[in-house]
Amino acid sequence: MGLVELGRHTGLSASFLSQLETGRVVPTLRNLARIAMVFSKDLSYFFDPEPQTLFRVHRRDERVRLPQTGADDPAYFFESLGYLVPDRQLDPYFAEFLPEKEGRSPRAHQHVGCEFLYVLSGTLAVRHGETVHHVEAGDAVYFDANTTHSYMCTGKTAATAVIVTLQHPLLMQLGSGARAANGANGKVRGLPGSMLPQAAAAKKASPQMH
Repeated sequence: MGLVELGRHTGLSASFLSQLETGRVVPTLRNLARIAMVFSKDLSYFFDPEPQTLFRVHRRDERVRLPQTGADDPAYFFESLGYLVPDRQLDPYFAEFLPEKEGRSPRAHQHVGCEFLYVLSGTLAVRHGETVHHVEAGDAVYFDANTTHSYMCTGKTAATAVIVTLQHPLLMQLGSGARAANGANGKVRGLPGSMLPQAAAAKKASPQMH
């Protein structure tokens, strides 16, 4: 918007607005309010601090350890590593998988997007579709989460891993073939809740793994 046009909307002269723009005059709150209203902004817009680049530290002692959702005898526990970040593009977690136990079987799940797993310790059986892959400390897995998948600790001691989910259906169009076409309009074909859904921003409302 030109200074003359802005002047017509605010009742301020173009010369005054020019001096204001170049920092040669100090505006009154009344004049700032007139300008703010033209651009549908609140007066506080002019006084907000400079935006800071995103940087969040999640202290180990401040994280919340949560059990597998909906299981009386959970097979794993998890902690969100990104609960302080609003509008996250990805969700990182620390997970601990308990040793296999008689009567307890892994629960398969699927969700839109992709998933990454890095094994820190122990051994895991990762089922992806109809195939089971055995991984151990130092191994990493990256896969299409639209396909049903599950994890199971295969050792006598607990296995730990870092898991990152990216729930972005548009990205999956690049490599998911026909499945992506169903998600192109934002619709997901009857998928149950994911193991690692979007986390809540607050610690007390940490995400749940199903």
